[in-house]
Amino acid sequence: MFSHVMVGSNDLEASRTFYDATLGALGARHGSDNNGRIFYMHNGSMFLVTKPINGEPACHANGGTIGFAAQSPEQVDAWHAAGIAAGGTPIEEDPGIRDGGVVKLYLAYLRDPAGNKLCAMYRIPA
Repeated sequence: MFSHVMVGSNDLEASRTFYDATLGALGARHGSDNNGRIFYMHNGSMFLVTKPINGEPACHANGGTIGFAAQSPEQVDAWHAAGIAAGGTPIEEDPGIRDGGVVKLYLAYLRDPAGNKLCAMYRIPA
C-alpha cells in the first residue's frame, strides 16, 4: 500500500545513530546517503530521514505513529533496547502483549531523537 515513509530530522547524525540501531535490530542494513537524505530498505519497504526541504524545523505529527514489523517478541524487545541505547525515549507501556480481542499483538513504543512516535509490532499467531 505504501511506497515509502519519510520523517524529518533537525539532526541527521542523531537520527542515523538511532535508526541504524533500531532498524538494524529488525534486520535492516545501515542507512545510505542520497541527496542529504538517509535511506533504509528492508523486505520491500523504504524508510527515509531528511531535513525538511522548506528549511523550516522538523517536527513530529501529533497523533501519528510509524509501525515497524518484527519477526518475534524477542526482536521487538531488541528494537526497543537498541532505540533507548541510541537516544530514543520509551513511551506508553513497557513492551508486551496487547489483546485487542480479534488479534493479539506484541508491541513496543519509542520516540526517536526528533520526537517521532514509533512502534515495533509482532502479530501473535492465532
